[in-house]
Amino acid sequence: MDGALQFPVAAPPVPGNAQAIAPGVWWLRMPLPFALNHINLWLIEDSGGWTVIDSGYATAETKALWERIFAEHLGGMPVRRVLVTHYHPDHIGLAGWLCERWQAPLWITEKEWLSARVNSGEGEDLAQARRDYARRAGLDRAASEVFEARHHSYRRGVPTVPGSFRRIADGQRIEIGGRRWRVVVGEGHAPELACLYCGEIGVLIASDQVLPRISPNISVSPHEPDGDPLARYLASLDRLRAAVPAEVLVLPSHNLPFRGLHLRIEELQQHHRARCDEVLEACLEPKSAAELLPVLFPRRLDPHQTAFALGEALAHLHYLVDLGALARRRGADGVDRFRRASG
Repeated sequence: MDGALQFPVAAPPVPGNAQAIAPGVWWLRMPLPFALNHINLWLIEDSGGWTVIDSGYATAETKALWERIFAEHLGGMPVRRVLVTHYHPDHIGLAGWLCERWQAPLWITEKEWLSARVNSGEGEDLAQARRDYARRAGLDRAASEVFEARHHSYRRGVPTVPGSFRRIADGQRIEIGGRRWRVVVGEGHAPELACLYCGEIGVLIASDQVLPRISPNISVSPHEPDGDPLARYLASLDRLRAAVPAEVLVLPSHNLPFRGLHLRIEELQQHHRARCDEVLEACLEPKSAAELLPVLFPRRLDPHQTAFALGEALAHLHYLVDLGALARRRGADGVDRFRRASG
């Protein structure tokens, strides 16, 4: 490697078109109705049909683009399975529709299926957990309403989740189109995110685990308010580096395909080390997660971005608490505050 990521493709396909990206693998790009305005999806030629990797957010526009793909790019062959990398709505949103449209099974890890089923439900039993999460982080009542909005947004983006699935798991080898793809599970961004590696053609479908231009969001969630997702993410990056060669073509869910996997993993790990240093510097005096947002995210945040930013701030705080670098104390107001540990 020359010390820089390499981007072998200059431009993505137009939405509704399919572009060959590797032997038997086709690249699709679908729009998203928020700031991260696109997602990359993948079609893999299979025995007498196609395997779809991820589905896009559930909108009428994306459905229409899928119908165009079906008419122009499948060559009269059916979709035989829908494989979803993780439960976030831009990945699983239209999986229920695709599975019903083609009478095809959903392939997904167990934790991701369970997460999708929980988050696409009514969720009233989790409302108190969301309120407690916001209060402990130092948000006032008005600001905490963003977490209610996030739940409703998930349900809009994921109207249905199939009631049954075919479970995939770390280390499993899946045959698609006569080639073997190995499942490499990542954690932190999602509970059990499935990357897919094919050594025969030198391709890694990385989903959101490794992105070339931005850092995947690593957040503490309201239903696991004391979790340490950053530790899991960093450990799973080490496992991915050990499992997949540096020179593979990486197919990410956002931005352009690239080469330089190991370099990018090191950049991501360094990014989080730098964030931890910023948190430690800011916590010479007790700080809540909400008070740290201007430190970690100096730009103005909209409500949607604030929810992600708060979860990410908590991820770094909890990681440092578990390392013993920060101490956490809950005040009489119910807010958790963090201070640099002595020594």
